[in-house]
Amino acid sequence: MSSLVPLYVILPLASAFLIPVFGRLVKGFQKALLTLVLLFLTILTFHLIFGGLKEPVTYQVGGWSPVEGIPIAIYLVLDGLSAFTLLIVNLIGLLATFFAISYIKRYTAQNNFFALLSLMIAGMNGVVLTGDMFNMYVFLEIAVIASYALVAFGIEKTELEASFKYQVLGGIASLLILLAIGMLYWKTGTLNLADISGILKEEPPDLFLTFTQILLISGFGMKAAMIPFHAWLPDAHSSAPAPISAMLSGVLIKAVGIYALLRLFFNMFALTYEISLVITVIGALSMVIGVFLAIGQWDLKRLLAYHSISQMGYVVIAVGMGMILMVQGGDRSVAALAIAGGLFHMINHAVFKGLLFLNAGAIEYVTGTRNLKMMGGLFKSLPVTSTTSLGASLSISGIPPFNGFFSKLIIIVAAIKGEFYLLAILAVLVSIVTLASFMKFQRYAFFNKSTFSKKIREVPFAMSLSMVVLVVLCLALSLLIFPGVREVMLTPAVDVLMETSNYATIITGM
Repeated sequence: MSSLVPLYVILPLASAFLIPVFGRLVKGFQKALLTLVLLFLTILTFHLIFGGLKEPVTYQVGGWSPVEGIPIAIYLVLDGLSAFTLLIVNLIGLLATFFAISYIKRYTAQNNFFALLSLMIAGMNGVVLTGDMFNMYVFLEIAVIASYALVAFGIEKTELEASFKYQVLGGIASLLILLAIGMLYWKTGTLNLADISGILKEEPPDLFLTFTQILLISGFGMKAAMIPFHAWLPDAHSSAPAPISAMLSGVLIKAVGIYALLRLFFNMFALTYEISLVITVIGALSMVIGVFLAIGQWDLKRLLAYHSISQMGYVVIAVGMGMILMVQGGDRSVAALAIAGGLFHMINHAVFKGLLFLNAGAIEYVTGTRNLKMMGGLFKSLPVTSTTSLGASLSISGIPPFNGFFSKLIIIVAAIKGEFYLLAILAVLVSIVTLASFMKFQRYAFFNKSTFSKKIREVPFAMSLSMVVLVVLCLALSLLIFPGVREVMLTPAVDVLMETSNYATIITGM
């Protein structure tokens, strides 16, 4: 089983190498190769989650075993949390790639597009699997540097400007993370997450460690576009090609932002009330400010981008509530419920927001505009796009029976049980404003009087199929509310975060 773990990094990296070489010689090679690689990785992840992963698996790069309990190899660790996140990365990556088969025909340099997308996915898979701080940074940089190029792929003025802003702020975030890694190495003399965890447990918290944690929150918070670190996201997400917007919003901000924070603050650092409160406040600000910034937007992709900030706020407040309850010795079942709600909403957001960005790409593909005021009457002309966007809009707004309703319900119930009444009220308020925002989207895009003189036709098959699969998932993921399904997919990931010391034990055996 451990020999399968490196495939998540090796196969996308190999694709990124092979595509520029053979893509010029064999027509359609790049599209077929990346689609097959991601299909294999998605099926492998499903297999691991639904029966293949009985216990956490580690892979020691180079075969170096621990010496007297000290890990000297670079570790790749596959546990419940990493498998859950790998499913998000590779499933959304597969559907975005399939969507791009037709969408990308409007661009030149298709080889470059698919090679960069392969690198982006390899980097995110590496971040999710690595058990080493410096390699987490290396994989993170692989992912985000590829995303910088993909945001600017259309090489128009707005795209280049958005990519430049993204690079500047992303570079600052990377610098903060690298500085924090250096400080941790200075204090502990190691870069292995498990080894650092064991050393820090023997030392009381101090200002040096708190400052390091603040640097990591700032750096990864900027990668996740949490308020007040969000300035790059609206421009980058709106300027990128639609499949890349879906990947940025549906996957990247989770894998290199939220996942990294969860792994480090639950499994490496000892939880503290002050840091838990900071994370919860950032989540609450993102949830509220993001939705009010979104509702006034008329550019469809910018509207969706601001909603990404807001919806990820739900994930962060849920996890933050769980952290606070664990630190204060509160009811662990409520803490587990809050964390489960956050992870549930994380995969839900990947699906419905990925779908919404593909919907926006389909609309722009046939109309040539993202301005809602210039749309109208598309319901009859684009039956697949309009139906799937309606499903995604209902899901993000928290309307049953779609998946977004159940994850938000769990978060609100956990907030009430944990006596976080203000957060529960804010979560309900934000959901109502979200519904109003997407009612505006549906009205102006699909149900107003048509403004187009030319005949509008539905998008090609590959684009339509990707959207249909995602809207089906918006319904299918509602099954996670049932105990049997939840225990297979969500509970292993929740257990990794609740049992904070198990991660170090897996690697060191101590």
